[in-house]
Amino acid sequence: MEPNVLPNADVINHLIQEFNKLPGIGPKSAQRIVFYLLRTGDEQSKLLAEAILSLKRKITLCSTCYNVTESDPCALCRSDKRDCSQICIVEQPQDILALEHTGIYHGMYHVLHGAISPTEGIGTEDIRVKELMNRLNDGSVKEIILATNPNLEGEQTAMYLSRLITPLGIRVTRLARGLPYGTELEYADDVTLTRAIEGRQEF
Repeated sequence: MEPNVLPNADVINHLIQEFNKLPGIGPKSAQRIVFYLLRTGDEQSKLLAEAILSLKRKITLCSTCYNVTESDPCALCRSDKRDCSQICIVEQPQDILALEHTGIYHGMYHVLHGAISPTEGIGTEDIRVKELMNRLNDGSVKEIILATNPNLEGEQTAMYLSRLITPLGIRVTRLARGLPYGTELEYADDVTLTRAIEGRQEF
């Protein structure tokens, strides 16, 4: 549904349309945000604009795990308190936030930045599979935890990675089925994620 268009207000309409492009922001929410910004002082709008620009300027990808970070390598990869023998593979950076919030996993991560989806034209070359395999060359990794989303694309990706990694003699596990099929990892609650990590199974 397209947001309502205001006559003689191109600047407002343009901003509403831009907010409407954001995930989870419908036409009505986009309108409310824009009119909220109109009511607030210039300082609030300036702070928002600067925060967005700062995000684009300062955030990069960790050259080890490909999580988003302000410094390379990221804090998780630099930490000497993490278990380097475990790598948990996730689809998106926000999945790390969900898993870290449980406080139960203390290994490393690898972010694929997507999942295999032939219908959307996303193949194995479009996600960070090659980079993952390079991390496994030194033999220090003993377990790979597949934490791709429990949907068709996530399952396809997990199966493909399992076929690649298993011949290397590395244990490959999958989050337990406490996660409902079709959900996304970032939306799972802490209890469900904790049980999924603790109950992970051989893949």
